[in-house]
Amino acid sequence: MRVIPFFLLFLSFSVLAQSSVDSLKSPFPAVDSLYREDQFYVGLTYNRLLKTPEGYSQNGLATGFHAGFLRDMPLNKARTVAVAAGLGLSWNKYHHDMFVMESGGNVTYQILDDIDYDRNKLEQLFIEAPFEFRWRNSTPTSTKFWRIYAGFKVRWLVFSKSTFSGDDKFVVRQNDDLEPLQYGPTLSVGYNTWNFHVYYGMNSLFRDGFLDDGQALDMRALNLGLMFYIL
Repeated sequence: MRVIPFFLLFLSFSVLAQSSVDSLKSPFPAVDSLYREDQFYVGLTYNRLLKTPEGYSQNGLATGFHAGFLRDMPLNKARTVAVAAGLGLSWNKYHHDMFVMESGGNVTYQILDDIDYDRNKLEQLFIEAPFEFRWRNSTPTSTKFWRIYAGFKVRWLVFSKSTFSGDDKFVVRQNDDLEPLQYGPTLSVGYNTWNFHVYYGMNSLFRDGFLDDGQALDMRALNLGLMFYIL
């Protein structure tokens, strides 16, 4: 019978002790002073080709989709200055009037002047490695802030396909004339969710290739669009 009073006494003591601990807890979550910003990115771009040969033109909506992970590494105590390096994928599409055909292991190129067709496009899939130098006016408690991220991106071509659809259909996959290594500067500027993004390819999409009239293919990629950053 002595066990019951002892048990009640122990239970009362436990409740009082827990109440004392709970009373010491803050009703507000702890502030993470070692936070990192913008670890994931997703981008949508409109794609243009520069330094195109005479007579070449783009048509239709040329789009790009970009996504990946960036490791944010703050450089100052306020964590408003940082660098970031990462890895991702980049898919780019161009609609144009350049006919690409493969015959006997050789790829030829021709500008379509007066030929009707349904579709003529180039698609490329890259693995990309972006690097950014970052400035933002973020705080540990705010997710809305201005950002300016200037950087450099290297891309490795892993898949390509040129498709012509008209009276006949021609498909050229893994064109060896395309330059497998692409690189160039990037810039993302914006506030909160919306960020303008630009990438300029410093080298040609083609490492080899000439039109049937002898013009060399030395086109450069320009991606303009929006970049969305996620923690």
